[in-house]
Amino acid sequence: MLPKFLLADNSQVLPDTIFIIHTEEPRFIVGCDLEGFNVDQEIHWIDEEPQSAELRAELLDQAEEFMELELEYEEELDKLDEENAD
Repeated sequence: MLPKFLLADNSQVLPDTIFIIHTEEPRFIVGCDLEGFNVDQEIHWIDEEPQSAELRAELLDQAEEFMELELEYEEELDKLDEENAD
């Protein structure tokens, strides 16, 4: 079973962009700036885009929350690695 969301990047072509992939229907990929979810945001629907604005907003909120938590967790891991290296 795949996780509901995945993070991806294409650092050689778009170094300031991160992609959040929603693996459940309706599947989509959100490309956004590393510094902010709503900066230069592009949504690519793999499945048909939901007609419900409420559902679209809810899915994007979930994607943003996932991204923020993952980036915070990555920062914490980096700090632990630095502390353990000392």
